[in-house]
Amino acid sequence: MVRTLKLVKAAAVERNAAWAQGLGLCPLFAVTTSIENAAALAAASGVVLVGAAAAVAALRSLVPADVRLPCFVLIIATLTASVTMLAEAFAFDVYTRVALFLQLVVTNCMILGRMEQFASRNPVPRATLDALGTALGFAFALLALGAVREALAGAVPLAALAPGGFIVAGLLLALGRAATARTRREPRRARPGGGASSTRPGSQASA
Repeated sequence: MVRTLKLVKAAAVERNAAWAQGLGLCPLFAVTTSIENAAALAAASGVVLVGAAAAVAALRSLVPADVRLPCFVLIIATLTASVTMLAEAFAFDVYTRVALFLQLVVTNCMILGRMEQFASRNPVPRATLDALGTALGFAFALLALGAVREALAGAVPLAALAPGGFIVAGLLLALGRAATARTRREPRRARPGGGASSTRPGSQASA
């Protein structure tokens, strides 16, 4: 259980596709004008990512090495087309706003990168967990940016535009990096034995 949580946490936080690796930035800035659009793209990307990872891991021993990338793209494209048609059929209002970026999920380097780096080299359970963590991390980035931009759009119209998306994303990234750095510094301040021992000047033990 602990190893499972560590794998998901590493994929979602330490290797966050958007904030840590800078992947998938085109839909990140274009779709996050509202939290509803961000949630739609996050759900679509997550379904494609997890499904593709499970399929690639299951077929990894059957796919020749020299054609693995075309096979990965074919799997991702099939899932992307399926998700796009489902969105068009059951969530048409949202589909009309994010249709272009739903169809471009197939070219998302975040998804193809995880297929090549992890899913094709690990069994189905580990590949699925890694994909789930990556999807959660990307969803958090989309939802956080979408929520902040939607909240600011009424008072700051720039937040709803692409330049505002870059600015808000930069501020959120800076806050995240600062919080992470502070968290990493906290354990260093603690000393073994439960407390820090103080040494006063002139109170050194005499030999």
